[in-house]
Amino acid sequence: MAERAITRPPRVHVRGVDRSGSLCHERWLRHGDDPQVVLRAQGWEPSGLVSISTLRSPTLEIALDYRVSRAPKTEPPAYDVPRDDGLRIMEGELPIRYQRVAAYAVVTSTRGTLMSQASHRTSTQGQWGLPGGGLDDGEDPDDAVVREVWEESGQHVRLAGALDVVTQHWVGRAPSRRLEDFHAIRLVYRAVCVAPTEPVVHDVGGTTAAAAWMTDEQLAQADIATWARPLLTRSLA
Repeated sequence: MAERAITRPPRVHVRGVDRSGSLCHERWLRHGDDPQVVLRAQGWEPSGLVSISTLRSPTLEIALDYRVSRAPKTEPPAYDVPRDDGLRIMEGELPIRYQRVAAYAVVTSTRGTLMSQASHRTSTQGQWGLPGGGLDDGEDPDDAVVREVWEESGQHVRLAGALDVVTQHWVGRAPSRRLEDFHAIRLVYRAVCVAPTEPVVHDVGGTTAAAAWMTDEQLAQADIATWARPLLTRSLA
């Protein structure tokens, strides 16, 4: 995807619902939070993501609904925010706190699973990940993921439900070389491509170098982003 200017991200709140669909707990997701850790800290054990929905009041807000049951409270683990390998920070340079909400998809077709390769403009050049990217201002995540898949691969897809939410928190440099305290909130969907074609990257000059359909054997051998590998394993099992 192309690099986009920093804008105010949509507010994200995590909600726990019981088997009847009744709301048990709700809280905004703060910088560095993971939704499942938030629920466990309040005594709710999540058993799976139910839905990703949007609200407008009047600005865009995103709700992550998890099926939960009562459990002992679990304190969030203490951790030091990791840094990108080889990161150099100038004297007096302070990272800008930035929470980025993005939408991705595990896309399958008769040709395999669609993967996107990171370009030289990222810190993970050459690695393969799920197609997707950041939300434009006011954009619903389900619209964003369909748009991003097309921009990165030229494929038209149909969403088949929410799969998971993956968060990551670290300090590193953006493609612009800006130092950021970065909180990634990745909304992941299942998607199907009914009429797959040879992938073409339309967003030339962005953070995507290439796209490809991969067989299970090729996926097993590919250098895949750490956060994406478990999602592929779950979705394709």
